[in-house]
Amino acid sequence: MKKPDIPKNEKERLEDLKSYVILDTLMEEDYDNLTKIASEICDTPISLVSLVDDKRQWFKSHHGVDATETPKELAFCAHAINEPNQLFIVPDSREDERFYDNPLVVDAPNVIFYAGVPLVSKKGNALGTLCVIDHKPKVLTERQKNTLEALGNQVMKLMELRKSNLKLEKTLSDMATKNKELERFAYVAAHDLKSPLCTISGMANLLKDNYGSDLDDNAQMVVEHIYKSTDKLKGLIDGILSYSKSSTLLNDKKSTFSIDDLKSDIAGIFNFDFQIDLLFNSSVEELYINRTAIDQILINLISNAIKYNDKKVPKIEIKISEDTSFYHFIVKDNGPGIQEEDQGNIFEIFNTATNQDRFGESGNGIGLATVKNIVNSLKGNIHVESDGTNGTQFIFCFKK
Repeated sequence: MKKPDIPKNEKERLEDLKSYVILDTLMEEDYDNLTKIASEICDTPISLVSLVDDKRQWFKSHHGVDATETPKELAFCAHAINEPNQLFIVPDSREDERFYDNPLVVDAPNVIFYAGVPLVSKKGNALGTLCVIDHKPKVLTERQKNTLEALGNQVMKLMELRKSNLKLEKTLSDMATKNKELERFAYVAAHDLKSPLCTISGMANLLKDNYGSDLDDNAQMVVEHIYKSTDKLKGLIDGILSYSKSSTLLNDKKSTFSIDDLKSDIAGIFNFDFQIDLLFNSSVEELYINRTAIDQILINLISNAIKYNDKKVPKIEIKISEDTSFYHFIVKDNGPGIQEEDQGNIFEIFNTATNQDRFGESGNGIGLATVKNIVNSLKGNIHVESDGTNGTQFIFCFKK
């Protein structure tokens, strides 16, 4: 018996094999289906997906035998991986000086015929084989050879897909960890920044109320500027915190609620501070959706419709409908509209379409970015429609 040669790139090959994290994993139906098909096509009782490490060949799938591994020095597959670019065939191992006295030939499972397709990675390393085995001499037809090679390619694609999925899972896990760290940082930063800002704002207000008469016009202007600047900065911090938390709103479960309840709650938020004409037009009586998410979306859109409206009384209409798969929403206002050149980037964070709102304040460009973030997280989509003069409507939908 001749022991298999050690591949020249053995160190690299073993590292490549290890990167698939597949050795000693449980059996999988996809691999078992391929070995079963290989046996059927080649008319052999045994078929294996064999991976060769430094000491053994281990079977990811073993059709027709119960063994899960054998020593590397006995493995036909360990010979096959030294010829990675061709089908390795032994018609009759009893007449081959490399195998005639191999225990796997002399005793069970009596490997007389062997044909193995090397499983070659994207890096060009032969990691193992898809092989078929018979207890008697055999010759494969060209059709059988071609099919066996095609099945070998499918085994390698399964391994590549597994590797990609593992990378994706790790990436998602790392992202989840980083998101938690970012959320914690945002909370701490917001708390630590807002506290001194509140103190500065309070002291500026105190200075204005108690000592305003002792200050000249320039000093009063400076105090007022300090007060407004700190107030704006607090709003910016709140907006960033809200944006960072927007995707976590999905942690709340879906619930069933009526359109009347939604209308009452939303109207109660805005009618107290603003004179607005708020109309709900719905063909749906109730929704089953994440309530916190829809509240945040509507509050942001209505707030924008009020702040950037040029009419004495902002008119806002909310239309809600449904089909078999989606809930559909339209939030329409009677404001000045959004110019076409600005519509493509209004959902980008820190981007605003106008310099000031109706109250003379400049926006921070976080509200619409938060809306889009929530809609995307709910696997929906949103877009804006406006002719630039006759109001704006935001159209979005969620999958039921």
